[in-house]
Amino acid sequence: MLPAGVPLSHLGTSALLLLQLLLPSASAFFPNIWSLLAAPGSITHQDLTEEAALNVTLKLFLEQPPLGQPPLRLEDFLGRTLLADDLFAAYFGPGSPSRRFRAALGEVSRANAAQDFLPTSRNDPELHFDAERLGQGRTRLVGALRETLVAAKALDHTLARQRLGAALHALQDFYSHSNWVELGEQQPHPHLLWPRQELRSLAQVGDPTCSNCEELSCPRNLLGFTLLTSGYFGTHPPKPPGKCSHGGHFDRSSSQLPRGGINKDSTSPGFSPHHMLHRQAAKLALLASIQAFSLLRSRLGDRGFSRLLDITPASSLSFVLDTTGSMGEEINAAKIQARHIVEQRRGSPMEPVHYVLVPFHDPGFGPVFTTSDPDSFWQQLNEIHALGGGDEPEMCLSALELALLHTPPLSDIFVFTDASPKDAFLTNRVESLTQERRCRVTFLVTEDPSRVQGRARREVLSPLRFEPYKAVALASGGEVIFTKDQNIRDVAAIVGESMAALVTLPLEPPVVVPGRPLVFSVDGLLQKVTVRIHGEISSFWIKNPAGVSQGQEEGMGPLGHTQCFGQFWMVTMNDPPETGTWEIQVTADGTPQVRVQAQTSLDFLFHFGIPMEDGPHPGLYPLTQPVAGLQTQLLVEVTGLSSRRNPGDSRPHFSHIVLRGVPEGAELGQVPLEPMGPPERGLLMASLPPALLSTPGPFSLELIGQDGGGRGLHRVAPQPCTVVPVLLELSGPQDFLTPGSKAPLSLRISSFLAPQDLDLRTSINPSFALTSNLSRACLGLNESAWGRLWLEIPDSAAPNSVVMVTVTAVGREASPVPPTHAFLRLLVLAPAPQDHLSAPAHSPGPVITTATPVFHPSTLVTQGRAGRGMAGNTWWGTIGGVLLLLGLASW
Repeated sequence: MLPAGVPLSHLGTSALLLLQLLLPSASAFFPNIWSLLAAPGSITHQDLTEEAALNVTLKLFLEQPPLGQPPLRLEDFLGRTLLADDLFAAYFGPGSPSRRFRAALGEVSRANAAQDFLPTSRNDPELHFDAERLGQGRTRLVGALRETLVAAKALDHTLARQRLGAALHALQDFYSHSNWVELGEQQPHPHLLWPRQELRSLAQVGDPTCSNCEELSCPRNLLGFTLLTSGYFGTHPPKPPGKCSHGGHFDRSSSQLPRGGINKDSTSPGFSPHHMLHRQAAKLALLASIQAFSLLRSRLGDRGFSRLLDITPASSLSFVLDTTGSMGEEINAAKIQARHIVEQRRGSPMEPVHYVLVPFHDPGFGPVFTTSDPDSFWQQLNEIHALGGGDEPEMCLSALELALLHTPPLSDIFVFTDASPKDAFLTNRVESLTQERRCRVTFLVTEDPSRVQGRARREVLSPLRFEPYKAVALASGGEVIFTKDQNIRDVAAIVGESMAALVTLPLEPPVVVPGRPLVFSVDGLLQKVTVRIHGEISSFWIKNPAGVSQGQEEGMGPLGHTQCFGQFWMVTMNDPPETGTWEIQVTADGTPQVRVQAQTSLDFLFHFGIPMEDGPHPGLYPLTQPVAGLQTQLLVEVTGLSSRRNPGDSRPHFSHIVLRGVPEGAELGQVPLEPMGPPERGLLMASLPPALLSTPGPFSLELIGQDGGGRGLHRVAPQPCTVVPVLLELSGPQDFLTPGSKAPLSLRISSFLAPQDLDLRTSINPSFALTSNLSRACLGLNESAWGRLWLEIPDSAAPNSVVMVTVTAVGREASPVPPTHAFLRLLVLAPAPQDHLSAPAHSPGPVITTATPVFHPSTLVTQGRAGRGMAGNTWWGTIGGVLLLLGLASW
């Protein structure tokens, strides 16, 4: 990590080029934690968003005591850093994983930050409360919150989090970009979230608002008036005479009289002329963000709000089922496992919160069925029967793609089939979608060449016909398990096992090599270690660090319990497992598959980004995957680092990331990790090596460190990553779509490694009309091409439905590069009355207004921002005594 004050503009020409491509014309509170390199001690959009979410989550936990456990006490959380891990441990029980919750917060935070980077939002003053567009900004803010509600109720929580991030960005910008703080206000604006309430005392076009200021710091440049105003940025729209500028080095409007500006985005006078009021603005932005989260909670109810932010340690249950006539046993196996999961976990913290079911056959697939009600899911699943024949192959990947579009991130999807895919052309797109969604796909294939009844075959099928399944499983971190009818019910038990908080342990080597044992490490934070082996197995043995071994004999052995179902073996190790280095030796024909998994709360999340500092809002521009030739940062977020350790215990420490090629496992390099922020948050940063980014292809991430006692810790990311050959950006309108409308979409494609000759293909679900003015892109090195797409929403489009647009860049024959995909989710929404958000809530309890704190103002509950280059004050010390948990039982 570079020290504070070192310009990121020195990081390389490709990064500079991207900065020029993405340079925005509006800024806000700085976007994310990377921004603190430019302005140490500043409070970012990421800070505000996560802080507000944790406060409202704690309030939910305090008001809804956990089943069978004593209620939480507020005093247990005062005076200490508020962490997701601690909240989950206190509410759901020690060791309960907060990974999905933290991932959901990350989605909201990155969507928030992206408002400063996306071409459809960065230049729009209404989305940042700039240029005195205060009434218009309030309309757009309320609209984004409404879209959040509709998407959440439609169970599309990814889209809901994207719209929530956009709404929070605008809301937080109001307090940084307007003069609300300078007017002496101590509470959030009372009418900003209420569309029925008029915004009053607004400055008009002819009202002078600022005097000239020739210094970086402009504490007294606002004229003495009581009207509400905001600063102009750049040249669009032009600043009228006498108006305030946003201000800062990158604001061209601030060179026009009156010079200076009024933004409070950071603690740096070079970026923020009103930097001295940064913390007061952040205080109000935080309170307003808590109000917004509380409003959503009152509208969605506690269950709906918990699903929105994945406030649960449980996974989703997602099935893709072949329903042709030969699939009776497989369908029954799926029903048995689903029923077992529903009954076993009902009412517990591990009860699934989301259910997805997609049937397929030939030539059809779908429709998708999604619900949060286990009884509805069971009823729908119970109505599926194996009917009709149908030639092999089947429309499996089409059904899987549909499931991926409706399954929450970080979920497992199980595919039951006995046929190869008819739609193998979708393989690469589905691979990319699994990585974008971070979903793991397991195929349970009952392929039996001797079984012909019920499955017609008009020709001899290739032995390689299941390769698309293997490719998707590899890309998603899943597996393909071949079994037979008589064993499918037993093998399907892995559905329930996989829905636990499992991590996959890395093997060395990652694939079976004849005569060479597979080695893996077990640390003291792992439990319930399970070894799965399948294939044409002749024999195997497992040896623990003490030298004790166990063979393939079924039943209880010295190390654990062994079960065999045909060619599928599962060994469940005794708890607690011996710590240290274990070995597995397998003798088999062909290439057997070996997987070792264990339960633990210590895991990690990750995402990629491009450092952006040459602009008004330095930050990390988020990427789904790294781009070849473009310097990329890796941000790691370690989960399970609870602050409530035993006295004397040291915190685990992670030093570096190992990068390996997929699937061969060759080491591609090691990169050191630098901490970002307080150690209890577990945020680490690394720069990906140029050698890795010089060749498109897949790679895996392995996190290396030590526990408090100096013993080794080793975690591997659930899915591999892919260096994509080009940067492909697809963005849509910031407002919702309406039936009968035509929406413009923006497309940009950039190459930073080599010249590219690419075909651009589009697809859309559902099948609406989509046209584009860019079907081919011939790019030189460091060149970009822009395109425009038009999406036609028919009058018959269902309101409150989601549209998924995919653009694929494919190398032409002269430019054979792997495809790159961009995915965009959009919401079709019927027009609603202006008072939609302010209708009476239906949740029980008294109405408590924002002016009525439930807790005394001195009871500050905060995540903590000490240690980020700040001199002296901690985060809560700076704005302490003001943050409170708002009592909005209904609002």
